[in-house]
Amino acid sequence: MTLKEAKTGTTVKVRDIGDSELKQRLMTMGLIPGTQLKILRSAPLGDPIAIGIRSYTLALRRADAEQVEVEQVG
Repeated sequence: MTLKEAKTGTTVKVRDIGDSELKQRLMTMGLIPGTQLKILRSAPLGDPIAIGIRSYTLALRRADAEQVEVEQVG
């Protein structure tokens, strides 16, 4: 499943990031394979989504979230 498909309130673990021009930037922001994160909420119109990663909240566009493959934890 992709980060875009994950439901609000779930905890997921990053499996892979698709090859794109954003891959390095996403990894710099902490989206590294093996890292757990929590889907916090999405904007009223659905874009962007807020995720809790490490010690901060990151807002990510759904188009970018589609590049991140995740698996549900627990």
